[in-house]
Amino acid sequence: MKKYITVIILAIILIISCEKDDICLENTTPNLVLKFYDAENDTLVKTILIDSLRVINYELLEDYTNTTMDSVSLQLDLNAYKTAYQISSAETSDTIYFSYDRNDVFVSRSCGYKAVFENLTIDSITNNWIKSYNINNTIIDNDTTAHINIYH
Repeated sequence: MKKYITVIILAIILIISCEKDDICLENTTPNLVLKFYDAENDTLVKTILIDSLRVINYELLEDYTNTTMDSVSLQLDLNAYKTAYQISSAETSDTIYFSYDRNDVFVSRSCGYKAVFENLTIDSITNNWIKSYNINNTIIDNDTTAHINIYH
């Protein structure tokens, strides 16, 4: 009988001492979302065939090579306060230079910190196929809505 009580007590101690698994289920650092619109009718979403998309001074983003889409989701550099992208369409390229401030926000013990980008601006943009743009939101704290509208 003492043996069973000892086993039960040890089992209870083991169960109580276990920590729950921390799994991060939340989204972490959000991406910058660009949505493409028709330049003549600024309420009409217009798809674009992207020949290539590249981060200036970095790599080509293979997910966006020869792809038709109405929006793109871009990562901003966490180690800098500027990021530049070159978007090519119909064999013409435009380069967009983004500036921003970064604010690190604690999410949870399992997720750690995420970056929230604030004061988003476009320093410069070449106008080959891009006619104009509109910044909808200067704070990037989610990637569910478009932050910038690109008119082409």
